[in-house]
Amino acid sequence: LELDGDAALVERVTNRQVRRKRILRDGDTRVELSLDEVDVVVRSRVVDRFVELEVELVKGDESRLTELAAVFAADLALTSEQGSKLESAMAVVRAVDGPHVHPSLLSPSPAPAANADASARDVAPVSPAPSPPPPHVEVVPSTSDELDETAEPASTSDTHLAVGKTPGVAADDHVAEAARKVMRFHLARMLAREAGVRTGHDLEDVHAMRVATRRQRAAWRVFGAAFRDRRTRRYRKGLREIAARLGAVRDLDVLIEAADHYRADLPVAEQRALEPLLADWRTRRDDARILLVRELDSDGYRRWVDDYRDFVQTEGAAVRPVGPVEPHRIRDTTASRVWTAYEHVRGYEAVLRWADVETLHELRIAGKWLRYTLEFVREALGDDATPLIARVTALQDHLGLMNDADVAASMARTFLVDHAGDLSQLENGAIGRYLVSREREVARLRRGVGPAWRGVAGIGFRRTLGRVVARI
Repeated sequence: LELDGDAALVERVTNRQVRRKRILRDGDTRVELSLDEVDVVVRSRVVDRFVELEVELVKGDESRLTELAAVFAADLALTSEQGSKLESAMAVVRAVDGPHVHPSLLSPSPAPAANADASARDVAPVSPAPSPPPPHVEVVPSTSDELDETAEPASTSDTHLAVGKTPGVAADDHVAEAARKVMRFHLARMLAREAGVRTGHDLEDVHAMRVATRRQRAAWRVFGAAFRDRRTRRYRKGLREIAARLGAVRDLDVLIEAADHYRADLPVAEQRALEPLLADWRTRRDDARILLVRELDSDGYRRWVDDYRDFVQTEGAAVRPVGPVEPHRIRDTTASRVWTAYEHVRGYEAVLRWADVETLHELRIAGKWLRYTLEFVREALGDDATPLIARVTALQDHLGLMNDADVAASMARTFLVDHAGDLSQLENGAIGRYLVSREREVARLRRGVGPAWRGVAGIGFRRTLGRVVARI
């Protein structure tokens, strides 16, 4: 504040780092080796990557550091790094942004020099020399044109898709082109969330982007037979990969949010006792987010987006030929698709009374496919389809809450087993009580499945579904 007063602070560069540590022991001497993989990020884009190996004496004879330094110096694949990671990152910023960088940002405080004091007895960091990627590489920085402050990020400019408020599927659409409308609509939604996912300011961005990938994958499942399998396999694979990265982050977001809600009304001591569990989940979430952002920043992902975007905008691309009398319009094929999806839901009726959580989770997935099948052709089915979709969604949401509680209980149980020797009695008790509360929540939701199930399996739902399908 003394330096800047009320002036706005501008973020120039972010160092995103993954650290792996190992301890070397020799007698009473212990040395810690840290391998840091660093991404230099400017305006949500990775402009450089480098790796540093740091060596620190934890305990014992300081002369052993000199011996290690000699070993590293003799390795021609390593070069000594005299500056800090921030200085390295700012050098990249200077290279790509030139003179408009504020002078105060070009000279960060130097890292403390190595000395004999036990708190700062470090060998100067050493970095592997540049080598072909991946994974330990030096990447040539992008040009200043690519990082011009007036240019939009790639996630919003070169992947923009113009879509309406709905997919716009009509009864006379060819099945493949109806699928293309659905995929284009949800791909646009997916790409619109990329920038927010990168910054991580709003958890809803990850949720919305994951939902968009789910709907695209569902569209492939519902309509995929209309396309040539070999020519479209790469699109399905790409969706599966990005959905997995998003799911790893989102699932932990849900767990953490539910746990925070649980402990909000607890005594302060009980809240603090739950912190080891939540800290573990947050660490996992942060690690998953690093992998997600790296995937979004990768050249492979960008090439896939460009290719897939062209596919969803090109009418007739990769469509499987059909015979003159083969049903191929939405009005010709929707009835069988809807009833097949509904039959998969109704199949659980015989086992519902004694079904375990895993079986009920499978019912949830079957309900999800029924919901998506109806949603994709909602406009062709008419307004009466909306309450049907709402009933299926209610069943799906109820079973989803039960599955979330079951996953939380399972992960809390695993944490207690893995960290039994590290937790205090108070922490063990608090986490154990949270585990019990999740198991009770599973049992409560299990008892409450009936009303949500009857809303979908009852005669009223079937009659309305029949009328809706008959109109198309």
